[in-house]
Amino acid sequence: MGTAETSSEQQLQAEVEHLRERVAALESELVQVQAHANDAVAAWQDRAYWLDRWHLDLNALMRRPATARVRATLRAIRSPVRLLRRALRAVRE
Repeated sequence: MGTAETSSEQQLQAEVEHLRERVAALESELVQVQAHANDAVAAWQDRAYWLDRWHLDLNALMRRPATARVRATLRAIRSPVRLLRRALRAVRE
């Protein structure tokens, strides 16, 4: 019975060690995710600062009919430009 208990204890110790390693890996991953989230928040705060400073309300701007026409025009231009870029890349390769 002594060897069975020793084997069981060794298995438990191995499992505990494995779990500790996993916790350490997850904590490291959490730090990286938090750093990335903080960077994203900082970038958006910077953008919001400049929009406020220039007194731009994007919601009001996007509600204007002229803005919708400009966006539609840009979408129409974007398609041929993308096709041209793809063709140029294909020629280069």
